[in-house]
Amino acid sequence: MRVLSFVFALAVVALAPEVAFAADDGSGMGGIAIGAGLAIGVAVLGAGIGQGLAVQGTVQGIARNPGAAGSIQTPMLIGLAFIESLALFAFVIAIFLQGSLGG
Repeated sequence: MRVLSFVFALAVVALAPEVAFAADDGSGMGGIAIGAGLAIGVAVLGAGIGQGLAVQGTVQGIARNPGAAGSIQTPMLIGLAFIESLALFAFVIAIFLQGSLGG
């Protein structure tokens, strides 16, 4: 149900720009705010999926070979840190974009 409501809200924003940019003062900066919000959403979605798949693979590997748990967990943690850093980079970029709204 949440996915359906998200898709509906996204369709409303995409298909009705006068609603999305209702508070726009004519400077064209409303697109930056929406772009920053979408960038964060997509980055977090991608990072969440990537981390889930990484942990799934790690747990399956440990289940098949419990003796290799130590040598499997360390690269997984490093990989999770790299995946999370990409989401944080998107967050920083979105903050910079929001800062440019002040003009």
